[in-house]
Amino acid sequence: MKNSHTLLVSLSLIFCVVFTKGQNGKLGEPSKTTFTTSGYNQKLADSLNADERGMKNYMLIILKTGPKDAEITNKTQRAELFKGHFSNMTEMEKSGKLKLAGPFATKNTLGYRGIFLLDVKTEAEARALLQNDPTVKIGIFQVEILPWYGSAAIPMHLKYHKQISKENP
Repeated sequence: MKNSHTLLVSLSLIFCVVFTKGQNGKLGEPSKTTFTTSGYNQKLADSLNADERGMKNYMLIILKTGPKDAEITNKTQRAELFKGHFSNMTEMEKSGKLKLAGPFATKNTLGYRGIFLLDVKTEAEARALLQNDPTVKIGIFQVEILPWYGSAAIPMHLKYHKQISKENP
């Protein structure tokens, strides 16, 4: 759990620097300046459920190596389980719940394998979606779920990703 908190603190610090430093000059303090509305798009903000800062709450899912990962050595079985994993991701994206996903680029000492960013209000909703993933059910992955506050515009990357990926269904 300590490692998850380290990741969460790191992500939070990045957003603090981006969104608060320079507005009043002090990292982490709420801005005391008046924001300009030039370029502000109320209709877009409303469609993304953005708050006054252009942010919203998500659930950050950290996929970690699970207790059964090493036990699933049959390549056919493993391929079938991961086919279900990707199918579940597709279903979550189609339903509007999965906003960001990806594996970590290299192995790490924390056992972190990937992340999901889910647009759900509660941990219980996130767990329900994850129970449709056979790699989570069988224990290849275990999950850590953390409430996360980030840009409401994050989902907008999906339309561009589909335009640059040759592997879209």
